[in-house]
Amino acid sequence: MRTNVPGGLRVVGVRGDGTRVADARLGHGEHPDVVLGAAGWLVEAPVFATVADDGALEVGYRVRELDGIRPRAGAVRRDAGVGDDEVGEPYQRVAAYAVVTSGRGLLLTQFNAQTHVSGDWGLPGGGLDDGESPVEGVHREVWEETGQRIELGELLTVQSQHWVGRAPSGVLEDFHAVRIVYAATCPVPTDIVIHDVGGTTSDARWVPYDRIGDYRLTSSWRQLAALHGLVGEPGS
Repeated sequence: MRTNVPGGLRVVGVRGDGTRVADARLGHGEHPDVVLGAAGWLVEAPVFATVADDGALEVGYRVRELDGIRPRAGAVRRDAGVGDDEVGEPYQRVAAYAVVTSGRGLLLTQFNAQTHVSGDWGLPGGGLDDGESPVEGVHREVWEETGQRIELGELLTVQSQHWVGRAPSGVLEDFHAVRIVYAATCPVPTDIVIHDVGGTTSDARWVPYDRIGDYRLTSSWRQLAALHGLVGEPGS
């Protein structure tokens, strides 16, 4: 399996007192809720994402004992034009993003024609480099895509999505996206500078909170609860 995290992914269950009660590998296409549910634990919230001594990326969740039906894996979506008998190359990509707020609004980036969502908008961030932690990765990506220096807050969520589709190169991929999303602030927001020339970002903007709805977000970000609560924030 091709991946940008050679050390692999692990999900860790942690009680409220910090005691580790579960530790399992996150395989290709698997969802952390399902993996921890199979071990008898219900996920309450993500609490950390760090690189362990053995090089694995550990994503930790606060959990409690599961009392009820275990979460089940959903159906694997196929993009339009991909037949049921077509087999894609497995690719697990781990990326880190931030919901960056400031006195100038919310920081958004626009995808260019190198992607399948050209013209859509999303959060600054992107794939981790080999051995890079999510915290290091999100700082680097925000700077490369927007020229902003940020202060990270809490870990908001970890998205895990699995589908089969064609990469911009035309290669059919069995794609597993793991997105680690943080809250962040920008104490000194400046005019946008895109340093990552040749990357997938065509534009980036500080968007006033009352104008967020004017921007067409990709489907994964439209579902993000943290963005829903920003519309009409003070200072817009």
